[in-house]
Amino acid sequence: MALDVAIARPELLQVADAVAREKMIERDEVLEAMEQAIQKAGRAKYGHEKDIRAFIDRKDGRVKLERWTEVVEQEPVENEATQIPLRIALKIKPGIALGQFIIDPLPPIDFGRIAAQTAKQVIVQRVREVERRKQFDEYKDRIGEVINGVVKRTEYGNLMVDLGRAEALLRRDETIPREAYRNGDRVRAYIYDVREEPRGPQIFLSRTHPGFLAKLFAQEVPEIYDGIIEIKAVARDPGSRAKMAVISRDSSIDPVGACVGMRGSRVQAVVQELQGEKIDIIPWSPDNATFVVNALAPAEVTKVVLDDEARRVEVVVPDDQLSLAIGRRGQNVRLASQLTRWDIDILTEAEESERRQEEFRKRSGLFVEALDVDDVIAGLLVTEGFTSVEDIISVEDEELAEIEGFDESVAAELKRRAEAFLDRRDAEMDEKRREMGVEDAVAEIGGFTAAQLVALGEKGVKTLDDLADLASDELIEILGADAMDEDTANAVIMAARQHWFDADGEAATETVAATGDGDRA
Repeated sequence: MALDVAIARPELLQVADAVAREKMIERDEVLEAMEQAIQKAGRAKYGHEKDIRAFIDRKDGRVKLERWTEVVEQEPVENEATQIPLRIALKIKPGIALGQFIIDPLPPIDFGRIAAQTAKQVIVQRVREVERRKQFDEYKDRIGEVINGVVKRTEYGNLMVDLGRAEALLRRDETIPREAYRNGDRVRAYIYDVREEPRGPQIFLSRTHPGFLAKLFAQEVPEIYDGIIEIKAVARDPGSRAKMAVISRDSSIDPVGACVGMRGSRVQAVVQELQGEKIDIIPWSPDNATFVVNALAPAEVTKVVLDDEARRVEVVVPDDQLSLAIGRRGQNVRLASQLTRWDIDILTEAEESERRQEEFRKRSGLFVEALDVDDVIAGLLVTEGFTSVEDIISVEDEELAEIEGFDESVAAELKRRAEAFLDRRDAEMDEKRREMGVEDAVAEIGGFTAAQLVALGEKGVKTLDDLADLASDELIEILGADAMDEDTANAVIMAARQHWFDADGEAATETVAATGDGDRA
């Protein structure tokens, strides 16, 4: 007959109910904390090495304290305090199986002052952990929301904000410059991150995040809240200036006008919240050139040249618009670049004209020297878009003859001179390559031009081993981004490495043969 040592403790259930209501957590979680506390006190009394477990009956508060001993096969056991061999366990409890437990009831604990204090600490700690987990679960899905709170205290310039059921951190660098808060002030901010840290979940707030401005507009503009108008991008210089790109899904609604509001009422409400931050609202466009032009407003743009691969855009503005396009301390062009995610270079019309003339002179000079023609013919070639001698070789004779002032005989002569120039240049480059010690095997494996082989030699790539040691990005950097793509570069390098595998195979065969001879000797 088992000894019933459990004692009904209805007051435990009352305490659990009170704590659960106060902390707004589940009653079972409080009772589990109590069980852990009693369990810890039991181990302190009967031995920390023993497996002591406590259980509180959820109906009458009856407390059970038990020692659990696992039944194992091996003898001797690894841990005598928590394990017992099957042979002995069968004598105590016939029919028991491996992996089951022998459970011995223990007398209830008479909590002393120290034990009671320890139990209280365990319960408080566990309840705090439950609170933190619940807090994290509640706020981890609220990232991207705007929330109101009260400044609770200041720590090294950072604000601790009371959100009601949690505390959040508003760091100094996440506040708008020149704004100051005192304890008790109300603050509105954007939840940009929620992280679990050793000291508990941390909720991070920001008033400088671009998402804060977007959410404020969503609160002020019903069309944004309803999804009729979409905010495509936001760039901010907090407290000073911001740019926001918007688009309307309803052609009858002007997205910029809706965000500005009647007499600027909607935008002014956001400006006041952001301490007077000036906000440029611009229409978004799927056309990158148009979007860049819109983003640089209020400056006027006369020309845009895009480089899609590098995501760079060259913008030409009238001379009197340069300072407006750049903005104070580069603010306008910097925000436009952040908004469009393009690197923006700004030139005046005079600078662009001067650069065009310089490029024209340089290309004309190339044709004059390479083809032994006068400035007029060289200028016509440049005007028609030819940028290199190779371009002349690649076009059909008829297309070359169609240039104003040219005929078939001129076209044929230009092509003959271009071929002769390239042959001379390739011969010179090939000779230079040989002088530099670049092996023929390197020339054969990659299909490199003579000029590319010289470039490789200048970087110390002279043998197949040198080429095989390169990474694809290193090879592309030496030859130039236009010379080959990454897949081609990888194929060339793998072809150069092939002789390693061949050599390894031969070396391995020779080693095996040598080893066999040695064994026989």
